[in-house]
Amino acid sequence: MSVRVFVPRDTTALSLGADAVATRLEREAERRGLALTVVRNGSRGLAWLEPLVEVETPAGRVAYGPVTPADVPSLLDEGLLEGRDGHALAQGPTESIPYLARQQRLTFSRIGVTDPLSVDDYRAHDGFRGLEAALALEPQDIVEEVKASGLRGRGGAAFPTGIKWQTVLDAPADQKYIVCNADEGDSGTFADRLVMECDPYVLIEGMAIAGLAVNATQGYIYLRSEYPLAKQILDDAIARAEAAGYLGDDLRGSGRAFHLEVRLGAGAYICGEETSLLESLEGKRGLVRFKPPLPAIEGLFGRPTVVNNVLSLAAVPFILAEGAQAYANHGMGRSRGTLALQLAGNVKRGGLVELSFGTTLRTLMEDFGGGTASGRPLRAVQVGGPLCAYLPESQWDMPLDYETFAEVGAGVGHGGVVMFDDSVDMAEQARFSMEFCKEESCGKCTPCRIGSTRGVEVIDRIRAGRDRDANLELLGELCETMEDGSLCAMGGMTPFPVQSALKHFPDDFLRAPEGDRS
Repeated sequence: MSVRVFVPRDTTALSLGADAVATRLEREAERRGLALTVVRNGSRGLAWLEPLVEVETPAGRVAYGPVTPADVPSLLDEGLLEGRDGHALAQGPTESIPYLARQQRLTFSRIGVTDPLSVDDYRAHDGFRGLEAALALEPQDIVEEVKASGLRGRGGAAFPTGIKWQTVLDAPADQKYIVCNADEGDSGTFADRLVMECDPYVLIEGMAIAGLAVNATQGYIYLRSEYPLAKQILDDAIARAEAAGYLGDDLRGSGRAFHLEVRLGAGAYICGEETSLLESLEGKRGLVRFKPPLPAIEGLFGRPTVVNNVLSLAAVPFILAEGAQAYANHGMGRSRGTLALQLAGNVKRGGLVELSFGTTLRTLMEDFGGGTASGRPLRAVQVGGPLCAYLPESQWDMPLDYETFAEVGAGVGHGGVVMFDDSVDMAEQARFSMEFCKEESCGKCTPCRIGSTRGVEVIDRIRAGRDRDANLELLGELCETMEDGSLCAMGGMTPFPVQSALKHFPDDFLRAPEGDRS
């Protein structure tokens, strides 16, 4: 009987040689006359162990990693196919790896477990139960369930998902749309990609449920062009879902329709903002729209539109399958459910960590991340993307919660966590924030377009020691203008990392840039 060996095929694993590992396994098995079947699964999200090879045993899957092609012969010699633990790369039973065992995986329960493109595999692991439940409900009942769950937008704004859906449901129109914002561009984020590459049907199911909830019959996934593998997998999964009756003119014989397409963006960070995304989706330049009207009233092609992030939509199947309370039982305060945290930057054990709201940054960075990859002390961390604050050690024991972070001028955002050791120059990081805005601004409003350009110049003068006090005052005024006067969050939030660097790491602004020091 053939033994199944799992080798992931997501972008991270592929970049680290997973294809070569799979090929070496097949060739070595053939040479030795071993009955071995290689299954290309998704990643478990433990990036520090990729490629993570798993073998199916009577007691469950056993993991080895990180594996290179050169490791394959010795792994087979030392009992890989029996799941033995004598090899140096042996990690033991996969589910017992502490990094994974301590998580609360609701949205990501299937990644790395199933074949991403197998409808049967998805169904065997509770897939499409949420859609089946939704097909038995009226639209208003679906919306009420999402409201009761406490789900808020996971893209950064944290707006209550059920309220947005209610607005679209109540808006009269002969055509409505569901748009998934898959333009994942924040630094250190990769959770959306893992959903799309490792469990695409959960996103398809979530979007179909959203369509049923608001009477929308057409959906679009707006995908960043830098994710070619996700595009390939999504297109294939959509075709298979249609063939199985989970998309199309007649969802599972219900007489209700929902169609889905993937559209590629063109590399503009600003198109992660929902109105700019809609402009791009319509074939126009990605410029931010004035609000009101809200997209929920006049969105894509002027019709009522739900615009949600990948993680928001991917959370919906669990809510409909298990009930709103099962989701709301996780979290704290007004932050319910789980948060997909992505450990990146100078980190020893980078990867995806799904936890209930309420854990602390220190727990995340030390217990899961294992500290810095450099071995030097941690100095700062940026949570939520390039437009969010840099946090010093005095703020690492705050619970990860939308309201708690907002109270100190920080943001949870999309859950990206970028770590820095004590060699970081925080004045340079502040400059980067302004320069990022300068490069990525759509240019529609003056505070963002001109403010970011002037911001870079002012920081350069401060670091060069020219009229430092006057320029520090000017920088403060400039940040205030951008925050209050910008049309969207691009310019409005750019001051946050700058202001936090000035507040918590002021000494860095007194030093000349590294290249200018004598």
